[in-house]
Amino acid sequence: MPKDKIKINLDKLKTYPISKRKCKVRHEDFAKPPVKAASFADFYSSLPNILTGAGFKSVVDAIVSANAKKKPVIFMMGAHVIKCGLNPVIIELMKKKVITAISLNGAGAIHDFEIALIGRTSEDVPDALEDGSFGMANETALYINGALEEAVEKNIGAGQAIGELIANQKLPFRNHSLLYNAVKEGVLSTVHIAIGTDIIHQHPSFDAGAAGEASLKDFHSLIEEIAAMGDGGVVLNIGSSVILPEVFLKAINIARNLGYKVKDFTAANFDMIYHYRPRQNVVTRPVQSGGKGYNITGHHEIMLPLLAQAIIEKI
Repeated sequence: MPKDKIKINLDKLKTYPISKRKCKVRHEDFAKPPVKAASFADFYSSLPNILTGAGFKSVVDAIVSANAKKKPVIFMMGAHVIKCGLNPVIIELMKKKVITAISLNGAGAIHDFEIALIGRTSEDVPDALEDGSFGMANETALYINGALEEAVEKNIGAGQAIGELIANQKLPFRNHSLLYNAVKEGVLSTVHIAIGTDIIHQHPSFDAGAAGEASLKDFHSLIEEIAAMGDGGVVLNIGSSVILPEVFLKAINIARNLGYKVKDFTAANFDMIYHYRPRQNVVTRPVQSGGKGYNITGHHEIMLPLLAQAIIEKI
């Protein structure tokens, strides 16, 4: 038998007053219009409290709070941060005792050292690759590879060894170096080396055993810093898409395995584009048991000066 045809009567629809509806956007959270000659504090307060605008302010507040509570504030940074000319910004946060630890990959340490040595870095890879001269600068390899061997002799990490080398050699542009200023300011600096990824690994002066041992020493130092991060610490991953997010995930796992309650902290990833590992290994997985994670997308040369200035204004 054919079914009875259903007839829709829209007059019977159930509605409710809009005043009872939950809304995600409120006029109170809107941006304020620009004003000529406004202060930075005025500009910062004018940002909308919506989406990344709200997330950015939450990261700033978390860092300011961690600073007041003397909790770790760890900046993990890829080499692009240095190549964007942001060393002075990071150094100022170290001098203000905001940053308690910096972690670099091998490329970051190389660019930082070259800035200290000649005030310049970042060669033209396509041109140099044509004749095999890419990465073959003599001084970069001799100095850094020598520092890694000395790290083993002194039982110190790669970050401290390179920073001390820059200081001891009185390199002319050392005041622009992150690793030098970390030593100067008593800030933990760690360098995490993946064998075969850096130009200095091409040279006969490279000792893989020394690099591995110095980098392992830094891995253990980073674990100790992360172990104290619970209940108010902050970790930022800035521009490292693979190495530092992977290092962080293993470091926090070891800290928790050893019984440290590393939760209720803030994790943020700053990068120009979305990457899988920073999102999962820094922002999402580690804070599942407690804490907040934020993903801030934007160019480093704009976002980091904004972040630093906002922090300086509030501390």
